[in-house]
Amino acid sequence: MKGVILAGGLGSRLRPLTLVTNKHLLPIYDRPMIHYPIECLLNAGIRDVLIVTGGDHAGDFLRLLRNGKHLGLRHLEFAYQEGEGGIADALRLAEDFADDDKICVVLGDNIIQGDIRQAAGDFFSQRSGAKLLLKEVSDPQRFGVARFEGEPGASPITEIIEKPANPPSNFAVTGIYFYDGAVFDMCNSLKPSERGELEITDVNNFYLQRGDLTYDILDGWWTDAGTIESLYRATNLVADGGANKVEGRPHKSAQAAAGTSR
Repeated sequence: MKGVILAGGLGSRLRPLTLVTNKHLLPIYDRPMIHYPIECLLNAGIRDVLIVTGGDHAGDFLRLLRNGKHLGLRHLEFAYQEGEGGIADALRLAEDFADDDKICVVLGDNIIQGDIRQAAGDFFSQRSGAKLLLKEVSDPQRFGVARFEGEPGASPITEIIEKPANPPSNFAVTGIYFYDGAVFDMCNSLKPSERGELEITDVNNFYLQRGDLTYDILDGWWTDAGTIESLYRATNLVADGGANKVEGRPHKSAQAAAGTSR
């Protein structure tokens, strides 16, 4: 399985910090933010990685990461996203890199306490489809949110709603996704949303309708770092308890799916 880190965008919610650098190069405690999704993939046994970035500071990633060998990567590539077309638009740039292999996609500003090793192993043995990692949050309106047929963790997802005003649950879709090779056909078939972006929630709902979307609930803390408040929270969480270094079972294995195909 290969890894894709999406680290583009203008980081407008973090200005003025992002006037002089890419958001994903800002520090989280003692390391640049981009180190955390790389470590997340490495801890899952994924060593071939593509970073999709953009903007005026894309070259800084190369200066920081070089060929990735010093971090433990076997192969590191970069792709450049023109403008801000959304997560699914950025993901389309990974098609040649994926070469029809399964991929794990991590948003560059997502940081977790544990690891995704078991989820990656479960998806590797999943015959087709996609897997999402969910986390219960206090502010689900900020995220894609899952609606369940019954009890979360023990029943299938019936719908994923992007930034709902009235969330059907408190379980947010984290920025960690597993996809088979069909994801690129889905991304290429999307039409822009009202926000003018290609929405990853639409991709996830395609898999849901196809009947081979599974999910797990992430153990430990999870945060994004896309706002001043969440950047501060991420730094404190890492300083207090570390990130991506907790051994053992990373999540509750819900293995609940809508028409799971294995």
